[in-house]
Amino acid sequence: MATATTKLNPVLALLPFANRIVPVNSAPAEFDPERDLPEGFLDFLAPLHAALTLRQRALIARREYALAEAHAGKVPSYLPPSVGTMSPWRIELPAWCADQRNQMTGPADDAELVVKMLNSGAPGVMLDLEDSTANAWEHNAQGIKNILEALVGRLTYFDRKRNKTVGINPSTTVIFTRPRGLHLHQAGVLPGELLPASLFDVAMVTYQLDFNVLKHPLCIYIPKSESADEALWWRDLFQMIARLKGSPTNAIKCMALVESHPLAFQMEEFAWNLRDHILGLNLGRWDYMASLIHFNLENPEWVLPDRNTIPHNVAFFQNLRNLMPGICHKHGMLAIGGMTALYPSREDAELNARALKVLAEDKKNEANSLMDGAWTGHPDQNEIAVSQFLVPNQLQARPANANAHPELRPLPTGMGKRTLAGTRAAIRTVIRYRNGVLNGKGASLLDSYMEDLATDRIYRLMIAQRMRHAAHIEVVDENGAPVRHSPELISRLFDQELDRLLRETGKNNDPQMPATLRDARQISEEMIRREEFNPA
Repeated sequence: MATATTKLNPVLALLPFANRIVPVNSAPAEFDPERDLPEGFLDFLAPLHAALTLRQRALIARREYALAEAHAGKVPSYLPPSVGTMSPWRIELPAWCADQRNQMTGPADDAELVVKMLNSGAPGVMLDLEDSTANAWEHNAQGIKNILEALVGRLTYFDRKRNKTVGINPSTTVIFTRPRGLHLHQAGVLPGELLPASLFDVAMVTYQLDFNVLKHPLCIYIPKSESADEALWWRDLFQMIARLKGSPTNAIKCMALVESHPLAFQMEEFAWNLRDHILGLNLGRWDYMASLIHFNLENPEWVLPDRNTIPHNVAFFQNLRNLMPGICHKHGMLAIGGMTALYPSREDAELNARALKVLAEDKKNEANSLMDGAWTGHPDQNEIAVSQFLVPNQLQARPANANAHPELRPLPTGMGKRTLAGTRAAIRTVIRYRNGVLNGKGASLLDSYMEDLATDRIYRLMIAQRMRHAAHIEVVDENGAPVRHSPELISRLFDQELDRLLRETGKNNDPQMPATLRDARQISEEMIRREEFNPA
């Protein structure tokens, strides 16, 4: 994939359990685990690796099987009744996290942003090692270092404008850590071994952390799960670490993202399996949209319109948004809404007003759906997001006339447009997003929208849909004439958008920019052609 001209050159490995080539984060060639990892860490890691790595491989294989079944016509559905859905179990939500009306999120490797988020007044902040952080050794290592400093209140950054060092103000903000997903791998730590990236991230943080000095228990945000059984993997990781640390088995708390279509049907069972640790669920809507497209990729009725013409209350979001609070509140857990992609601007008053209006409407919809809070990514969004939720949480509320098994695949009809301009915008975005990744950025603000791995997946899948079902769906140009989306057309559009970007960035002083843009263009189209749509 990436060539020698890129600043980040992901190691590629053919994994024995999947007939795919996927990027694997590897330690640098000169890295010596005995010398460069914290003293004693390898001994801490060994039992975790022995117990959990092969289980991770089996869970990934099950994911591949479930996806293949969906493409063959057996799409995800609800599970039969179980103890997790039929028994009256409840968690006891701790007072320190009872108010999570806004959780601000951002890349953990950016110390300035981490400090600003923690000083924003947001009730919760998630420090991200996953979608918004480039999956490369140096960025992951910096992210872990920043997390460790932030958790004990020591992280600082130097503010050049004010010529002063800025630290974290004392607050009641709950800090969450999001490790990389279960589908990702870490190489170069154990000779000849691939570790689950999730295992490595959580182990690195917990080994170096004194649980006794934290203002609240360590909180992990679980990403990218695809089945209730995967919760058992996380449960065992948390409990093994607690035993190794000499802490109570429930010492680590968590929230979990619902980011995949299969998990939407198993939310209650997933939470039951983590009942000693879980605080709530979060509807990660952009990854969820990508997963929904992926699992329905063979169905021409599921070809979506241009992404930014899809309303925030579209039925496939809204039905899940209405289901989640009922499940969470039944068991005493929080239900948190997703991210609003349009970002405010301190330079453009008109854009800023529009972005904050969209934010307020989106979060009010989530509050009306009985969610307990929202996600944002910018300090200017916090006050508006919090104000849409009139009370600290809505745990006592239940949806009226709730359907326990609503339709989670309502066809995306009667909304949005499928346009050639939308295809161009998608191509332009995936090139620029991948260029950011090659330059060490896991998230980029593009055309006022915050684009990360989730939205990159959406765009790649939308382009693939339009090619795959070109004979069955209509995409129109600016004159309303249909344009058949053949592979040849997509290649031409990639060439044209690359040329446009090269012209636009020609005055940029970065001599590597043209090379990384060309690499980004090649990688993005190749990922679409190879149908590499997993979040990597």
